[in-house]
Amino acid sequence: MDNIPNDETGAALKAYVKDGSDLSKPMNMDFFIAVPNKVKGDAIAQKVTKLGFQTSVEFDDEAQEWTCYCNKTIVPSYSNVVAIEKQLDEVSKPYGGYSDGFGSFGNAEGKI
Repeated sequence: MDNIPNDETGAALKAYVKDGSDLSKPMNMDFFIAVPNKVKGDAIAQKVTKLGFQTSVEFDDEAQEWTCYCNKTIVPSYSNVVAIEKQLDEVSKPYGGYSDGFGSFGNAEGKI
């Protein structure tokens, strides 16, 4: 963990390790793209699907925001996660979207 920078991405990855996950093994991860509306979210989802992600575009009634969820199983090294966030940011920018974090249940033994 010493080679993981002390930024938001690094803090999230360190939390997975603390919870028993192994960052050198595949982990199912969700990456979030904030999108301005459903039409633009669907356009982004179509492009991101071609990159190997499973996608869905959903509206959060409480926050009143649209999100494109991008799911993929990856080896969650710091460099991989940062590269994916950058890639999703670049794909979504022309549509008014931006990469807005990630989440996972981790890959710790005995946890789902």
